[in-house]
Amino acid sequence: MSFYRTLLRVLPLPFLRSIAKVAAYFINQNPNKSMLWKTRINLALAYPELTIDQKEKMARESVTKQCLSYIESGKCWAMPPEWSIQQIHTVHNLEVLTNALNDPKGALIITPHLGTWEMMNAWVHQYGIPTIMYKPMKDNGFNSFALHARQRLNATLVPTDANGVKALFKNLKQGGFSVILPDHVPQPSGGVVVPFFGIPCLTSTLASKMAQKTQCRLVGLSCFRREDDEGFDVYCDDLNDPQLYDRDIEVATTALNKAVEQMINRFPAEYMWGYKRFRGGNQKFYTN
Repeated sequence: MSFYRTLLRVLPLPFLRSIAKVAAYFINQNPNKSMLWKTRINLALAYPELTIDQKEKMARESVTKQCLSYIESGKCWAMPPEWSIQQIHTVHNLEVLTNALNDPKGALIITPHLGTWEMMNAWVHQYGIPTIMYKPMKDNGFNSFALHARQRLNATLVPTDANGVKALFKNLKQGGFSVILPDHVPQPSGGVVVPFFGIPCLTSTLASKMAQKTQCRLVGLSCFRREDDEGFDVYCDDLNDPQLYDRDIEVATTALNKAVEQMINRFPAEYMWGYKRFRGGNQKFYTN
């Protein structure tokens, strides 16, 4: 893995992006398997109003953007944090984030698998030291690589178990801030089946329970490469729907899914549609 880390560090980002685009080209030549197959299914479920041609165009574009996001994440893991901060070009509605971080009830940052979310990790750490839930990757080499990069930032990394939940809760109660990726498919005990893009699927209740118990501020953060390839733009969204704090966990989780949908709809092709997100409901969509 040290060899790949060195390659990612020394090769310029434009060249790495070219490699990602070549990989996406070959993936898109194999439509009945892999990332393109799952992306097609997910887009057909999420955007039924699009024509067949529009969905196919978006699916292939999304595969390319997912490959770009993977290589960009690897690059930022290999580079010093200062490099990642320099890549951030424009921050939209920064006051939404700073106001939330000044709230004594704490702030919970909602970061879906959207755009190149890893690129803004170092940038976020300029505003404090968050508590972040960390789920180990299946590949030990990549897991070690990513873990090392995140630990450089002095973030408090906690496991995705009961101890991690307690650490998140304690941090918010003390007025700190935490980061959660809300769109993992959880174990059945950790979720409820509620609509996401109108499709009932298993959705994590963790963020909603944290909001209920602490009344913390909720902020959506997303990071996208610019059309001119000159860095990345960050968007800060104030998630202030009262239903996000509803005592009924299904109501609250549905509201959170709606908020995530709105974040995705800004740039739909940037979402990680190559993930089997629509699982856990009565219908089985991934049966190839």
